[in-house]
Amino acid sequence: MPSALLTYLGYAIYFWIGEENEPIHVHVSKHPQKNATKFWITGDSAELAKDTGSVEKKDMGKILRYLKKNRDRIIRMWMKRFQHGEVKR
Repeated sequence: MPSALLTYLGYAIYFWIGEENEPIHVHVSKHPQKNATKFWITGDSAELAKDTGSVEKKDMGKILRYLKKNRDRIIRMWMKRFQHGEVKR
């Protein structure tokens, strides 16, 4: 199980090892789990990639704003962990 890189509103924000060949993204859920909601980190923002229901609808906008605000930090953490990566275009 991955450990949380960041936490916000009680949600863990994390990477899965073995997904480093995909564009930079994070998974978000209350506790790390395989079927977590996934967000792409894009050129200047973040966007929902897969909604699995692990983020409550009332929190989705707040999570997206948090990811956008912390985009550069997430990219730095991804590069430190995987040594390569690209944002979703």
